[in-house]
Amino acid sequence: MELHVFKYPHPILKQKAKPIKKIDAALRDLVVRMFALMYETEGVGLAANQVGLPLQLCVINPTGDKAKPEEEVVLINPVIRRRKGSAEESEGCLSFPEIHASVVRPDAIEIEAISLNGEVRSFAWKGFLARVAQHELDHLHGVGFIDRLTPTVLLSIKEELEALEIEFESNRRLGFLPSEEEMLKQWDQAEINAWVGASSRT
Repeated sequence: MELHVFKYPHPILKQKAKPIKKIDAALRDLVVRMFALMYETEGVGLAANQVGLPLQLCVINPTGDKAKPEEEVVLINPVIRRRKGSAEESEGCLSFPEIHASVVRPDAIEIEAISLNGEVRSFAWKGFLARVAQHELDHLHGVGFIDRLTPTVLLSIKEELEALEIEFESNRRLGFLPSEEEMLKQWDQAEINAWVGASSRT
């Protein structure tokens, strides 16, 4: 199935992702395709629920440059163990195209996640990489970067958000947007259940 980025206010973006319990060839292929879409859309990070899959998985390359694969990071079931400091910087998001706003976040984090090799890894990041990681982990908990904005900053992008809401409603009325149930049916449900360790019965 071809991947695409779901935009605000699609309900999949508010859904909390499920832990992954199985890493297989299909999941590795999904990671490759997520990186490809991230580069195509000029992003530096992408979470699985942004492409319609409720999985605790995100991919990051802080350079946004596909010619620098050594900078790529894959985080499976990531957890932030420690936060330190505070910094305010402008952020954007592939699910909120053309919108940028200042967000206050911890400046440094310690994070634990599983790699594609099934190994538990720990990272200590600060600055931009720490910000990108926190942004993507927010997605996995159904939190968008606009949920981190102050009322004043949120008001400053009100028109842009309303434009996305109008576009979403128009596409839904015209039948261009599948429901969440229809969306998941486009994937191999047995495969998704295998990844999250769920029963294959519906």
